[in-house]
Amino acid sequence: MSGSGAGTGSGTGTGTDAKADLRIYLQDARDVLLWKLEGLPEYDIRRPMTPTGTNLLGLVKHMTGAEALYFGTVFGRPFAGTPLWFTGDAEPNADLWATADETREQIVDGYRAAWAHADATIEALPLDAVGRLPGGDRKELTLHRILVHMIAETDRHAGHADILRELADGSVGQRVDGDNMAPGDAAWWENHRSRLERAAEDAAARVRP
Repeated sequence: MSGSGAGTGSGTGTGTDAKADLRIYLQDARDVLLWKLEGLPEYDIRRPMTPTGTNLLGLVKHMTGAEALYFGTVFGRPFAGTPLWFTGDAEPNADLWATADETREQIVDGYRAAWAHADATIEALPLDAVGRLPGGDRKELTLHRILVHMIAETDRHAGHADILRELADGSVGQRVDGDNMAPGDAAWWENHRSRLERAAEDAAARVRP
């Protein structure tokens, strides 16, 4: 497991260009989320890995709808490439898993198309542009606020993907060009894990009534 922050992410933005910096961090998180699917068989990208059903392909599907909503609908620039599952009549969690009829390629391509649409919105509007969430209260949000929100949202789910991928096949790493992991072979990591387990057991024993 590792973090997915973009401290050394790809891109050429400078500290004086706030929009460019925000786009670098958003794109880094997007890339990580898709990278965590690479090399896994169909079953492993879809199977529920937690009691609440969290799965890798579902995370990508969820973020497709989020990009379409926040960078599309909110600014009156609707994206026609995917339904907004959470604003219609879909069943609960419909955006968080893939049906057997939905292919990996459809969902990945849909995500890439949604972020291309989002990037066009980011390019076209200033950071202080105001959009409105759908719904009764029509809450207003600036593009800057939405970019920060989407970086946080995508990184959160990239972190989920980190854990799911490690559980699926043991693969770990922060990004394709730098894993940000302590050096060590399988035996070193097993010893490390055993050490943590012993520390947890010892701590529990000390506070046991």
